[in-house]
Amino acid sequence: MELISKTKIDFIGMRKISFAVSAIISIIGIIGIIQIARGAANMGIDFSGGTAMQLKFTAPITTEEARRSLAKNGVKDVDMQEIKEGNKLLIKMRKTTLATGKVADSVQDILKKEFPANPYTVESSTEIGPSIGDKLRKDTLIAVAISMLGIILYIAWRFDFKFGVGAVVATMHDVLAIFAVFFVLNKEVNLLLITAVLTIAGYSLTDTVVVFDRIRENLHKNMKESMPTVFNKSINEVLSRTIITSLTTFLAATSLFLFGGDVIHDFAFALVVGVVVGTYSSIFVASPIVALWEKAPGQIKA
Repeated sequence: MELISKTKIDFIGMRKISFAVSAIISIIGIIGIIQIARGAANMGIDFSGGTAMQLKFTAPITTEEARRSLAKNGVKDVDMQEIKEGNKLLIKMRKTTLATGKVADSVQDILKKEFPANPYTVESSTEIGPSIGDKLRKDTLIAVAISMLGIILYIAWRFDFKFGVGAVVATMHDVLAIFAVFFVLNKEVNLLLITAVLTIAGYSLTDTVVVFDRIRENLHKNMKESMPTVFNKSINEVLSRTIITSLTTFLAATSLFLFGGDVIHDFAFALVVGVVVGTYSSIFVASPIVALWEKAPGQIKA
């Protein structure tokens, strides 16, 4: 199946523009990661510590009503999500709101007093201490670093060390892009986001490997052609496949974003962003880096 016919786009020739765009995105992403490491970003309770509860009410209740009631009783800075299916309310409070261990009871007592005609049941209640949040934040950064190391070792073994470097740069670019978007939009950073980041890292790597595999084949078939020429030819040959694969994944991620519910809304949003950025980086980041890293085609592993 081909969505587009054979193309002759000079992807390597557009490297200056793509590198400039990627540099801006990466810088914003690095700033975001630094803020996350400092705990200064919009950290979820997974990393900052706090309490999360999901309540199921008998009748519908809005976040505005619940927030006003809690604020009137001294509980402020509460994050809420209204889950319309089943009259549910997801309440999240960071450790600074009230003393850990007393938050759930205080909030439940307030809501019982303020809404006596609308009783509720507690479907879930989770408390995370600040020390656990700090450990999770550190372990998360270590997990991302280890995954990057694993990628460069795999690609270096499968293709060549310089291909591995290109793949890692592209994957790190995708990771930074997701953090950049979440940082700029001030979206919550939690474990679901980290799950999405590692998922996109794997997706981006798979897409990059497909492009690299065609490049390796053409390098051995066209020994006398220049590296940029071979790379452009290879990318154009797999362009239709790349678009079809990315479009399919994009539609699935978009469906989750639109219809998956509030709980996984940000997770699905990260997937949508990641699929777009991952496709872009495989073509405009990973390939140009390797193409410009001068090396004779005959030295590429078979």
